[in-house]
Amino acid sequence: MGKIISLANQKGGVGKTTTTINLAASLAVLEQKVLIIDADPQANSTSGLGFDVRNVQSSIYECIIDEVDAQKVVLKTAIDNLDLIPSHIDLVGAEIEMLNLPNREKVLKNSLEKIKDNYDFIFIDCSPSLGLITVNALTASDSIIIPVQCEYFALEGLGKLLNTIKIIQNRLNPELAIEGFLLTMFDGRLNLSNQVYEEVKHHFQEMVFDTVIQRNVKLSEAPSYGKPAILYDASSKGAINHMNLAREILQRNSMTQMSQEKNVVIN
Repeated sequence: MGKIISLANQKGGVGKTTTTINLAASLAVLEQKVLIIDADPQANSTSGLGFDVRNVQSSIYECIIDEVDAQKVVLKTAIDNLDLIPSHIDLVGAEIEMLNLPNREKVLKNSLEKIKDNYDFIFIDCSPSLGLITVNALTASDSIIIPVQCEYFALEGLGKLLNTIKIIQNRLNPELAIEGFLLTMFDGRLNLSNQVYEEVKHHFQEMVFDTVIQRNVKLSEAPSYGKPAILYDASSKGAINHMNLAREILQRNSMTQMSQEKNVVIN
């Protein structure tokens, strides 16, 4: 049975989509079967994997609103073992359309029931909000990764997110756990980045991933080419950081059959 992990933080620009794409791609390279669900109307995960959003025929919107079989919406990406359920701008109106649906918080969970056994990991790229789509994602998930940008307002809004997680645990999904807090856009030359790192470590301790995602030009450029960093430049810091994160997640989930010293060759 695949583990479903949401990447969520209502603060925008913290690296949710970048992490989703590159973590999923790294796990796929490490021979894990992975699915990305783009649950953000901006559809950046979709375009970041090389798909033209204008040509998307069916998306997560149809799965949620029209009860289309999720398997029929899945797209194959350029990386073996990595699939995508794309997003579309129509998702903007989905929350209003869902208001009168029975068990509206569990629509996405029900949609994923038939396909979750086909994957080792399913990552849901959430929009920067705590609306009904994000609630659906967290209700469907086993755990959540919370990207935290290494900047002055890093902890701003985390209290509200943690409160939302607690409410969902109490009312909708008692099994929801925090997979970890992920420090992103880290620049070791800046005192601020180091201060934020120490502050997050102090607050959340072992819940913080050992891996830190460093600020990296190649990581920023890769989406414009519709590629994960590991395909754009496998030797870049961004690609290496996400490969390390993938290995850390495998370790945390006791999936130790994968050698940590495995050499990965990208053609």
